[in-house]
Amino acid sequence: MLGSSVNILLIEDNLADARFLHEVLKQPKFKNFSLFHVKRLKEALNLLEKSSQVSVCFDVILLDLTLPDSQGLDSLQPLMECDANLPIVVLTNTNDNELAIEAVRQGAQDYLVKRQVNDDSLLRSLRYAIERKQTLESLNTLNQTLKEEVDKCTLELVKAQELNQFKSEFVSILSHDIRNPLNTILLTAGLLQNSDEQLSKEKKLTHFQMIRSAIKNMALLLDEASFIGKADTGRLRCQISPLDLQDFCSEIIKGIKISAKYRNIHITSILPEIDFEVFSDENLLRHILDNLLTNAVKYSPPGSTVHFELNFTEESIIFLIQDWGIGIPNQEQQQLFQPFYRASNIGMIPGTGLGLSIVAKCVDALQGEIEFNSQVDLGTKFIVKLPLVKV
Repeated sequence: MLGSSVNILLIEDNLADARFLHEVLKQPKFKNFSLFHVKRLKEALNLLEKSSQVSVCFDVILLDLTLPDSQGLDSLQPLMECDANLPIVVLTNTNDNELAIEAVRQGAQDYLVKRQVNDDSLLRSLRYAIERKQTLESLNTLNQTLKEEVDKCTLELVKAQELNQFKSEFVSILSHDIRNPLNTILLTAGLLQNSDEQLSKEKKLTHFQMIRSAIKNMALLLDEASFIGKADTGRLRCQISPLDLQDFCSEIIKGIKISAKYRNIHITSILPEIDFEVFSDENLLRHILDNLLTNAVKYSPPGSTVHFELNFTEESIIFLIQDWGIGIPNQEQQQLFQPFYRASNIGMIPGTGLGLSIVAKCVDALQGEIEFNSQVDLGTKFIVKLPLVKV
């Protein structure tokens, strides 16, 4: 709809035609219309560029297609580039109808044949041009909104498809990894049942230990899979509470030293004196440090060292875990935090491939960062930075 006032920019070098339009606009039905007249395209472009400075907002352009400094459709494009939202009505002589129609195809909103202009045709053309432009802008806005919604739905669909594929692969790999300890339990139980009288006490004890170990491995795998499931469905919650970080780290290192001792791996650590409590999630932090230290021990050769270090900055808690073990192939490092992924150089070293994925999800839940550096046969260094909240 037309506003309370309409400002028209007339670009017309023919003074007689311009005077005629001035006279038409003096009719009562045009009492809210104001006409600004320039003779050249360059003047019009300058005026449009300065319109905000002179507090003039144009609502429509009347454009003669034959100007001293521009001819035909060459006049249209510069005006549209100067103000894409300003509707343009082209003025043409009788023999320029085809040119005028082509101008409309290229972006003008309407055209008028000069010798047919009267107050009704001019008012109708101006009104249609402005309202058509407003309608097109509304449609463009609606189309953009619809496009954004379609893009959003498409992205959600792709994510859903990826999630379904991940779930399918997750179940397949989990079933495969559970089958191995199950087979161990079944075979060992069968031996105990069928050969009980022939087995020595030591053999029976070995078989029972194999069953217990297989059950423990299954329980660990199911616990880790459950943890990943919670994280991927948004059910992993961070529960912050006060924590004596030095005692906490000492306890974890003490537990790791027990398993490291059997592989003749030495654990070194640097734990600075701490005169304050920090706030963190003990469960998530335990998952991070246990998994990183366990991996460091697991993938290190006998007789080597695993180093743990705790540091602070004004804003962060920093954990460093370094080993001098088998390392991670460079081309495989981008996949390191994917569930069930295991590097190609692990050989027969057992594992589920879930540990580092759990570490990454715990670090995310604590709003921290994790980075690593690794070289094959030279070892791996992990650095975990978590926000420092202390009392």
